[in-house]
This record gives sequence, structure tokens and C-alpha cells, in this order.
Amino acid sequence: MTLQLVVGDKRYSSWSLRAALALELAGTEYTEVIIALNKPDTAQRIAEHSPTGKVPLLKTAQGPVWDSLAIIEYLAELYPQLWPRDTYARAVARSVCAQMHSSFVGLRTHMPMDLQRNKPLAEVPADAVADIQQVCAVWAECRARFGQGGDFLFGQPSAADAFYAPVASRLRSYQVELPPEAQAYVETIYNWSAFQGWYTAAQEEDFG
Repeated sequence: MTLQLVVGDKRYSSWSLRAALALELAGTEYTEVIIALNKPDTAQRIAEHSPTGKVPLLKTAQGPVWDSLAIIEYLAELYPQLWPRDTYARAVARSVCAQMHSSFVGLRTHMPMDLQRNKPLAEVPADAVADIQQVCAVWAECRARFGQGGDFLFGQPSAADAFYAPVASRLRSYQVELPPEAQAYVETIYNWSAFQGWYTAAQEEDFG
């Protein structure tokens, strides 16, 4: 069975983007089901695929895998290149992914992903500012310690970049002024071919 990824709108669904980037990193074939979010039939359509009523969901020969972090871990069992090779770097990569998974609520609340947006907020709330500063610190630490082999957080593209790509997109979409190192990483994400494919599709979306 070819893997199938069930996702939400490419314009808005940050968690779906993470799973899709992980599949691109794996380099494996998969098909895609896109479900428009916030529509009268959204819940019904998602329920046809997902036991949790949420996306993303990965359909495998063994059964469904849901939650973006679990999807990445499933894929990494088959495609180890999703994580850095070095043991400690791999542990840190998992740590920063878990941090993204459970933190930065202010940033995610006040700056939801919108890949068609190019406009700053009139005023950035304090909790979002604190989250942005913390994100920039995470990126700087990863780049300084593990980024010598390339322009991504751990040098070469990894699951960590899949997790932080939607954050980079928020910072671009809301025109946030960033330290030079953080701005360079945002550019790296936007120049990443895996992200560009999703971004291009998001620009063409119009679910009415």
C-alpha cells in the first residue's frame, strides 16, 4: 500500500505541513487527501479518515498513524535520515521538536499560519514577542552547535526543520523583524524545495 497523507488546507494547516515535509525528507511515494478546514462538512470528512477527528493523519499498510510527531517517528523508523546521525544531535533535535509541539502558544495563537498573508500585526502581544525570542534562541543554539554541515538547524534538512518551517512562515507572513541569523534561517526554509512545493500549492488554494 502506498502511504496516504490526509491534510488540511495548505494555506492554514501548520501541523499538516510538518507531516508533509517529513514525507518529502523520507523520499518515499505517497498520495494526498486535502480537506478544507472550517467548513460545514469538515468534521464529517475528517472523521471518514481519522479516529481523532484531526489532521494530519498518515494511512499505512498496518493502519493509521495520527499526530505530526508520531508520524515523523513512524517514518524515521523506516527512513533514519529524518533525524541527525549523531546521537546527541538526534536527542537535541527530538527535544526541540517536542518543545515546538507543546510550547509557543502565544505565537501560535496570535500569528496563525497563513501562507497567503504578507502583513504585520498592528501590535504584537507580549506573549508572542517572548515566544519569538525563544524560537530565535533555539534556532541560534542549534545552528551554532550542529549547523556546520549546511544551512538547516542541524546542517542538513531534518525533522526539526519540518517542525519549525511553519514557524518560519509565520515570521515571514507577519513581517516580524528578526536577528540576522534567524532571518537567514527563514530564507533557508523558503528556499527549501520541499517547502516550496507546499507553498506554491497554498498560493493557489481557494476553498471559497
